[in-house]
Amino acid sequence: MIKSKNEIIRDWSRAEAMTEEERHAAALSDPDAQPLTEEQLKKMKRGPLPQIIRIRLRLSQEEFAERFRIPLGTLRDWEQGRKEPDAAARAYLTVIRRNPQAVLDALKPAA
Repeated sequence: MIKSKNEIIRDWSRAEAMTEEERHAAALSDPDAQPLTEEQLKKMKRGPLPQIIRIRLRLSQEEFAERFRIPLGTLRDWEQGRKEPDAAARAYLTVIRRNPQAVLDALKPAA
Protein backbone atom coordinates (compact mmCIF):
# COMPACT_ATOMS: atom_id res chain seq x y z
CA MET A 1 0.00 0.00 0.00
CA ILE A 2 1.33 3.43 -0.95
CA LYS A 3 1.24 5.96 1.85
CA SER A 4 0.47 9.59 1.29
CA LYS A 5 3.18 12.20 1.93
CA ASN A 6 1.47 13.24 5.19
CA GLU A 7 1.33 9.67 6.47
CA ILE A 8 5.02 9.16 5.77
CA ILE A 9 5.99 12.38 7.51
CA ARG A 10 3.93 11.57 10.61
CA ASP A 11 5.10 7.96 11.05
CA TRP A 12 8.34 8.22 12.98
CA SER A 13 7.88 4.98 14.93
CA ARG A 14 10.44 3.03 12.88
CA ALA A 15 13.08 5.74 13.26
CA GLU A 16 12.33 6.17 16.96
CA ALA A 17 12.82 2.43 17.51
CA MET A 18 16.36 2.65 16.07
CA THR A 19 19.47 3.52 17.99
CA GLU A 20 21.43 6.63 17.00
CA GLU A 21 24.02 4.38 15.33
CA GLU A 22 21.33 2.54 13.33
CA ARG A 23 19.81 5.85 12.17
CA HIS A 24 23.25 7.09 11.13
CA ALA A 25 23.99 3.87 9.23
CA ALA A 26 20.60 4.04 7.50
CA ALA A 27 21.22 7.64 6.45
CA LEU A 28 24.67 6.76 5.07
CA SER A 29 23.23 3.84 3.12
CA ASP A 30 20.98 6.20 1.11
CA PRO A 31 22.90 6.87 -2.15
CA ASP A 32 20.95 10.10 -2.71
CA ALA A 33 21.84 11.59 0.66
CA GLN A 34 25.57 11.21 1.02
CA PRO A 35 27.47 13.72 3.18
CA LEU A 36 29.56 16.31 1.41
CA THR A 37 33.32 15.88 1.37
CA GLU A 38 35.64 18.55 2.78
CA GLU A 39 36.59 19.46 -0.81
CA GLN A 40 32.93 19.90 -1.81
CA LEU A 41 32.26 22.05 1.25
CA LYS A 42 35.21 24.33 0.41
CA LYS A 43 33.89 24.86 -3.13
CA MET A 44 30.41 25.84 -1.99
CA LYS A 45 29.49 29.50 -2.09
CA ARG A 46 28.62 30.94 1.25
CA GLY A 47 26.69 34.12 1.62
CA PRO A 48 23.41 35.57 2.73
CA LEU A 49 20.40 33.83 1.31
CA PRO A 50 17.73 36.42 0.58
CA GLN A 51 14.84 34.05 1.19
CA ILE A 52 16.16 32.93 4.59
CA ILE A 53 16.71 36.55 5.65
CA ARG A 54 13.22 37.52 4.46
CA ILE A 55 11.55 34.58 6.22
CA ARG A 56 13.41 35.32 9.48
CA LEU A 57 12.05 38.86 9.27
CA ARG A 58 8.57 37.41 8.64
CA LEU A 59 8.07 39.46 5.49
CA SER A 60 6.47 38.59 2.18
CA GLN A 61 8.53 39.11 -0.96
CA GLU A 62 6.59 42.28 -1.65
CA GLU A 63 7.12 43.66 1.87
CA PHE A 64 10.83 42.83 1.90
CA ALA A 65 11.41 44.34 -1.54
CA GLU A 66 9.53 47.53 -0.65
CA ARG A 67 11.09 48.05 2.79
CA PHE A 68 14.65 47.47 1.64
CA ARG A 69 14.20 49.06 -1.81
CA ILE A 70 15.09 45.96 -3.80
CA PRO A 71 13.24 45.52 -7.10
CA LEU A 72 10.71 42.72 -6.61
CA GLY A 73 11.80 40.96 -9.81
CA THR A 74 15.41 41.00 -8.63
CA LEU A 75 14.46 39.52 -5.26
CA ARG A 76 12.43 36.80 -6.96
CA ASP A 77 15.33 36.02 -9.31
CA TRP A 78 17.67 35.66 -6.32
CA GLU A 79 15.27 33.50 -4.36
CA GLN A 80 14.51 31.22 -7.31
CA GLY A 81 18.18 30.86 -8.21
CA ARG A 82 17.90 32.47 -11.63
CA LYS A 83 20.50 35.06 -10.63
CA GLU A 84 23.04 35.51 -7.86
CA PRO A 85 23.39 38.78 -5.93
CA ASP A 86 26.56 40.62 -6.91
CA ALA A 87 29.18 41.61 -4.30
CA ALA A 88 27.44 44.87 -3.38
CA ALA A 89 24.07 43.18 -3.04
CA ARG A 90 25.58 40.40 -0.90
CA ALA A 91 27.08 43.05 1.38
CA TYR A 92 23.71 44.83 1.58
CA LEU A 93 21.95 41.56 2.40
CA THR A 94 24.53 40.87 5.11
CA VAL A 95 23.78 44.24 6.73
CA ILE A 96 20.03 43.58 6.48
CA ARG A 97 20.55 40.19 8.12
CA ARG A 98 22.68 41.56 10.96
CA ASN A 99 20.85 44.81 11.67
CA PRO A 100 17.64 45.29 9.68
CA GLN A 101 16.49 48.21 11.84
CA ALA A 102 19.65 50.19 11.08
CA VAL A 103 18.99 49.71 7.37
CA LEU A 104 15.37 50.81 7.75
CA ASP A 105 16.48 53.86 9.76
CA ALA A 106 19.07 54.76 7.13
CA LEU A 107 16.48 54.50 4.35
CA LYS A 108 14.00 56.85 6.04
CA PRO A 109 13.58 60.19 4.27
CA ALA A 110 15.59 63.00 5.82
CA ALA A 111 13.59 65.21 8.17
